[in-house]
Amino acid sequence: MDVTPLAATEAEPGKELGEELDRIRSEVIAARGADDARYIRAVIATQRGLEAGGRAALAVSLFPPAWAAGTAMLSVAKILENMELGHNILHGQWDWMGDQAIHSSTWEWDFLTPAEAWKHTHNHLHHTWTNVVDRDRDLGYVVFRMSADQSWHPRHLAQPLYNFVLAPLFEWGIALYDLEPEAVASGSRSWRSFVTDLAGFARKATRQLVKDYALFPLLAGPSALPCLMGNLTANTVRNLWSHTIIFCGHFPGDVQTFTEEHIEGETRGQWYLRQIQGSANIEGGRLFHVLSGNLGHQIEHHAFPDLPSNRYAEIAPRVRELCEKYDIPYVTGPLWRQYGSAWGRILRFAVPAPRRPA
Repeated sequence: MDVTPLAATEAEPGKELGEELDRIRSEVIAARGADDARYIRAVIATQRGLEAGGRAALAVSLFPPAWAAGTAMLSVAKILENMELGHNILHGQWDWMGDQAIHSSTWEWDFLTPAEAWKHTHNHLHHTWTNVVDRDRDLGYVVFRMSADQSWHPRHLAQPLYNFVLAPLFEWGIALYDLEPEAVASGSRSWRSFVTDLAGFARKATRQLVKDYALFPLLAGPSALPCLMGNLTANTVRNLWSHTIIFCGHFPGDVQTFTEEHIEGETRGQWYLRQIQGSANIEGGRLFHVLSGNLGHQIEHHAFPDLPSNRYAEIAPRVRELCEKYDIPYVTGPLWRQYGSAWGRILRFAVPAPRRPA
């Protein structure tokens, strides 16, 4: 975790790397077409079918088998909508199709935080300033200390507890994070803009809560209570899964962090290098990658955030070969290992540790 990033030690480490990665990007853009469109439409159809089936089963969920089947189908539907659809559509990965139904400017996902707020904090801030201390708010989500370059405060002693609580409530944590309350406290954001965004969140959260915890349970009649519990369980499963995938892709121990000095005069090639060093992949089969929104290929996603997610598995071997060619660490491993490593990072930086030498 304290290894000095390559981008800080070499004047132009990524020039050739950047040119080769740009070539991969251009090839994928030129090859996008009917197969990609069929893929995303098949995912949408599958997700909607699972949600409809889950809702129907939960409507008669006084019968335990119906409750189990409905909750399972709705859980998978919510995971697909959040990971492979919402996250990737809002990145503009499918804007090239010209279909307004799945365009980044029109999609609103099944998540508490409004799409526009998330696109600002995630697409703009995180993907531009990946793992740069004091620039990337995703580095610790304001409450966690994840780098030796972050100052330690006594509150960090409790960050293992924060993470334990955050996992099942992840959508609430993200919604609060997207409001940027700390920016208001520091004076870098006006109260007016905060109140405007807070009102937008309140409207979105009200719709979500009414849908899952009032409308569908009421429609279920005698099955209202088990239907409500099934919806609550599905949302919790989705939160646990998305939290796990995101933390495993960003916080394993070998993922690097950077200071603002590291990115002074950063070139396109060095930006690519930072994205690779600041991300980690998770190994798994095809179904795992679909359910993770193809974020098991987090390195490829950070290098090419707006390429269709179904293309990441195709280009991952080429990106890894380039990393081997230029002697750049390519952090990858099975889910259990990355999850354990991320927890190790949380525990390590919960206690005071020497800051990295300048």
